[in-house]
Amino acid sequence: MYGFLRLFILSSVMLRSVLLSRLVPRVLSRARGSFVLTSPTSWLLYGAQPHFSGHGGPTAPSFHEGPVIPQVTALAKYSDLSAQKYSMIYTLPHIKLLRAVSRLKLLQTGITVVMLPPVYYFYLQGDVPFFLVSYATGIALFAGVMLYTASHFLRRVVGMMYLDPSQTTLKVSHLTFWGRRRDMYLPVSDVMTTWETGDAVGESILKLKRYSSPQTLYFSTRFGHVVDKEGFEKVFGTLK
Repeated sequence: MYGFLRLFILSSVMLRSVLLSRLVPRVLSRARGSFVLTSPTSWLLYGAQPHFSGHGGPTAPSFHEGPVIPQVTALAKYSDLSAQKYSMIYTLPHIKLLRAVSRLKLLQTGITVVMLPPVYYFYLQGDVPFFLVSYATGIALFAGVMLYTASHFLRRVVGMMYLDPSQTTLKVSHLTFWGRRRDMYLPVSDVMTTWETGDAVGESILKLKRYSSPQTLYFSTRFGHVVDKEGFEKVFGTLK
């Protein structure tokens, strides 16, 4: 009986110490509005420096400037890129026409797809022949294939290119599937020159390729206009 009572008291003390070690840091962290740091490893991750007592054990961490979140830094860098002032080095005047064609293909495909359900309904009612149903279905399929093909090429046409003041970042504008403008920010060191892509100087269509990505965009010095020759040659090499 005495042994059982002693075992019960010992287990109660151990359970109380465990609960206190887990609940107290959480309560303190909520009260102070800070992170919970329960191990020396987490202290080091968040920039805390533990102090060691004379017995060799860590006592309490001290913080320098709080936790650092890499995602916030990355967003700040991207925001800085979009907020910088860029100077135009290339433009394609026909990009507005290509944008209109892209949106027209979307409208055409949408109309043909919307017309299919009524055609099928009237066919089931016996009001239209099977030839009309086949014709409407073929037109809708053809419009879908043409939309995919047109958007596949139109999305790869470069409309405008810009350089930042330090000439280290290239801003490239091209169309999306919906005919809207999309801006890309590329390091100049990642962009291949014209002789690296295998394009001849007199070619009408040139490729914009990167070392870090297999994606290929296209631009033209014949149909487009080089606004800043020096900046353009800084990125793609000489034009002669």
